[in-house]
Amino acid sequence: MASVSTTIDLITREEALARPAAGGTCSQDLAKGPWAFDAPAGAAAWTPSYGPGASMADIAPATTPQQGQIPEEYRLASDEELDARIRAAKEKLGSKLVILGHFYQRDEVVKYADFVGDSFQLARAAKEKPEAEIIVFCGVHFMAETADMLSGPDQAVILPNLAAGCSMADMADADSVQACWDQLAEVFGTEPDADGRIPVMPVTYMNCSAALKAFVGENGGIVCTSSNAATVLEWAFERAQRVLFFPDQHLGRNTAKAMGVPLEQMPMWNPRQALGGNDEQTLLDSRVILWHGFCSVHKRFTVEQIDKARADYPGVRVIVHPECPMPVVDAADEAGSTDYIRKAIAAAQEPAVFAVGTEINMVNRLAAEFPQHTIFCLDPVVCPCSTMYRIHPGYLAWVLEAYAGTDALPGGEILNRITVPESVAVPARVALERMLAARP
Repeated sequence: MASVSTTIDLITREEALARPAAGGTCSQDLAKGPWAFDAPAGAAAWTPSYGPGASMADIAPATTPQQGQIPEEYRLASDEELDARIRAAKEKLGSKLVILGHFYQRDEVVKYADFVGDSFQLARAAKEKPEAEIIVFCGVHFMAETADMLSGPDQAVILPNLAAGCSMADMADADSVQACWDQLAEVFGTEPDADGRIPVMPVTYMNCSAALKAFVGENGGIVCTSSNAATVLEWAFERAQRVLFFPDQHLGRNTAKAMGVPLEQMPMWNPRQALGGNDEQTLLDSRVILWHGFCSVHKRFTVEQIDKARADYPGVRVIVHPECPMPVVDAADEAGSTDYIRKAIAAAQEPAVFAVGTEINMVNRLAAEFPQHTIFCLDPVVCPCSTMYRIHPGYLAWVLEAYAGTDALPGGEILNRITVPESVAVPARVALERMLAARP
């Protein structure tokens, strides 16, 4: 099966030639190199964006990290040249280098990874190579921050493209969450109940900034991933009467609902409204307060897509990610993390049909890895994660050669280093270590 990048290129070429395309893509701009959306050299002002893909309509805040233009030689190099340069740099660096690749990365990048996994697995992997001098994280910004906080002090974490952020993570900022927390304290007070449970505990999804992980650590809370969200909520309910769950409303709602929490006890918190748009009694009656955030990739999946999959393939097994809206999760056969999805398909003994609701790079890779099955993405439109797609072999070659050195470069230069200040990292590590201990 062709990679997502190749598929997009073929689709846009067919559209340009006015021939019927084999499929569709959410933006023709996906066929361009990601550097087309980086900050131009010498720009006095630059408006950040997430780039083409699922998050292209999301508004990137002014604080979104920017990536400057990488040298022309990396932008113009052929796929074959970039491959040779990356492999040469990897061989030269040997055990000094570890590359981490998220499941959602494009095939052209993830093939170089020493570890491939979801955010939970890669957080663990960041701790497992203490001899590595540099950790190159082929993922997004919050993941690289986590790797920096969990790795050793002598290790440098590199994000090949600084513009690889996350629109969901940007939907909850430190000031808004603190304002919410202050309002909740006025409603609930701060004294524990007769069982010693505090009024409310902050629980954040991994997909947030280091500053918010620090906030959670400072306030007795915990980080979760989609792999261990239920385990984390159980941990939280043992210690608190209710939780404030951010930034992804869908993961929080789907997980708590599966645990038996009624929907009426899960009010939404809109940071733009007083008390999040709720009255005090609603908050007092709550078990899980959901932040108004979402993943634009998983928001694309619909019940209608599931209905069509069942009509086209009777007996199809529908598996979706818990970041999908609740009606989609309810209509699916199963919901689970990216690692759960992969393991479920790998465990199938007989040839089967799988309709999968998660990022298309991962779905296509599963289809190639398990050809005995029919595996397809529920969304018929090729629309990858905008920010994962910002990582390209050109950026990977650029950062690797800067450190490894070439005939033209002395080496030893660390580009795009992600560093979390200790004032933030110390409390954030508390919440992260709690997460790592909450094994599903």
